[in-house]
Amino acid sequence: MTDTPTQLFIGGAWVDAADGATMAVDDPATGEILCHVADAGPKDAQRAEDAAVAAQEKWARTAPRARSEILRRAYEIIVERTDELAHLMTAEMGKPLAEARGEVAYAAEFFRWFSEEAVRIDGGHGTLPDGRNRMLLSRRPVGPCLLITPWNFPLAMGTRKIGPAIAAGCTMVLKPAPQTPLSSLALAAILKEAGLPDGVLNVVTTSRAGEVCEPLLRGGRIRKLSFTGSTGVGRLLLAQSADAVVRTSMELGGNAPFIVFEDADLDKAVDGAMVAKMRNMGEACTAANRFFVHTSVVEEFGRRLAERMGALIVGPGTRDGVDVGPLIDRNGRGKVEELVADAVERGARVLVGGRTPEGPGSFYPPTVLTGVDSGSRLMDTEIFGPVAAILTFDDEDEVVRRANDTPWGLVGYVFTEGLDRALRVSERLEVGMVGLNTGLVSNPAAPFGGVKQSGLGREGGRVGIDEFLEYQYLAVPVG
Repeated sequence: MTDTPTQLFIGGAWVDAADGATMAVDDPATGEILCHVADAGPKDAQRAEDAAVAAQEKWARTAPRARSEILRRAYEIIVERTDELAHLMTAEMGKPLAEARGEVAYAAEFFRWFSEEAVRIDGGHGTLPDGRNRMLLSRRPVGPCLLITPWNFPLAMGTRKIGPAIAAGCTMVLKPAPQTPLSSLALAAILKEAGLPDGVLNVVTTSRAGEVCEPLLRGGRIRKLSFTGSTGVGRLLLAQSADAVVRTSMELGGNAPFIVFEDADLDKAVDGAMVAKMRNMGEACTAANRFFVHTSVVEEFGRRLAERMGALIVGPGTRDGVDVGPLIDRNGRGKVEELVADAVERGARVLVGGRTPEGPGSFYPPTVLTGVDSGSRLMDTEIFGPVAAILTFDDEDEVVRRANDTPWGLVGYVFTEGLDRALRVSERLEVGMVGLNTGLVSNPAAPFGGVKQSGLGREGGRVGIDEFLEYQYLAVPVG
């Protein structure tokens, strides 16, 4: 921890909070304090905004190839420091080291992907239908951005937003989650080392999110907000963005259905369930929340899933052989405990897990519930924990209706060996992404995002840079 920056990063310099405030960063495996970092207030936010605004014009004129090469160098540094960054992430967030290393690779890939997209920003030319004017289209950076990232993927959510902003020519103020500021500060140091000019990226770590973010959104100089987090906070930020008509993209909550039809390959289905449910201890917006399993295979599926879940080893993420680390904090674990208790009170049967272990940290065991009542709270609440809730169905129309009966629409998972059914059901699901016979949909080369109250816009893929670009149309008389 001694080499990790703990100050704010503003205008290319490491600085303390204006009022000298700091906040603790805890280890979720022990509850002990890892370190203290600067706790920014409104004055610090204004300093960061000033730096971003001052750097915007020059940065926007920087050659696309120069922006590309900065991202490529940062990608290479991240890959070289995989172990260092993985240990840092595990310390502040809790995920096992193997998963943390996987996230480092995932995070780095966003920089590599957008280093390639930086030199492919196109425009257009043509003659308008009336023949009087030529039309020249150019795409230019939207301007200074406010980026707000969550705690569950602290490195990857940073690169997924920073990468396209840099590629497009935008400057940024990044506010990471207060639980996991260290990964973002380490990322800022890497980008400075890679040659990112001063003021292009500014990082404000804070426990006072409302005091820091609201003035930026209402002030009129921030032109873009990119937020990943809960739907409730997203609604609040959208309201705050309305006065200055700030362009927004939102990656919000999920309530993913996982549908297993009677013709599914159960080996594939269980493997997919383990990924879709247990990635990041279930603390992912893409996590399978509601398992709809056909009546004819539910007993076998439940037995196999319980065996696999029960065999996972729970413990501190730094320990060899550990599969499941702690949840982010005691509040997160308390929410999971309450949801499981409610389901059991309504008649659910616990196949494995379901009991909170004694001792330090915020651990919760992998849990499988069967016979879950559709009125249980976990049916319409994002669990964000290692709990698989199994319900049964008999009819395709029925399961599609129940899968869509939610305000969210981020991702769905479908397991069937029938091609017609696979395509038909996937098209009927009200989601932005579908995992067909797979439990993993996230990839930097694919557009990530949802519909309904799961968000606005897309991140990653060829369209990810579009969120940070505006069109300008130039009319030129013919002749």
